[in-house]
Amino acid sequence: MTQARIFQINASDGGVPKRPLRQAEINELGLTVDKQIHTKVHGGPERAVCLYSLERILALQAEGHPIYPGSVGENITISGLDWDAVVPGARLRLGDVLIEITSFASPCDLIEESFADRDSQRISHKKYPGWARAYSRVQQPGIVKIGDEVTLESPDE
Repeated sequence: MTQARIFQINASDGGVPKRPLRQAEINELGLTVDKQIHTKVHGGPERAVCLYSLERILALQAEGHPIYPGSVGENITISGLDWDAVVPGARLRLGDVLIEITSFASPCDLIEESFADRDSQRISHKKYPGWARAYSRVQQPGIVKIGDEVTLESPDE
């Protein structure tokens, strides 16, 4: 089995796409260099870091969608992780940073350009379980870098 890693770190001054970074500092509100436009639905302690799977992105590309890492607003694109295990309550260690998954991110119209039919519901957890992005809260802040190891921690760790 391949070791899970941070494939890409993404941030913006608000909106999408988010652009790649080599590394970023993460505090209780997320990447310190990232901003959100619609703070009623994005950001805050319970939605501090948005994650998505590189393998899901590649599968969506194979379906004909023009999605790419950062285009749907995720802060961290992870490769090699069993995305079906990324559910609310799961804890992930991203290098030295520890996060807990809080919810699945609902798709919005701002990411519709990442889909051939402009239907962002393709990554809706309600319509397509296992295909949604995930929001998380930060339990241990720190610095993340491209290539950092990603591990799923058991609840008692």
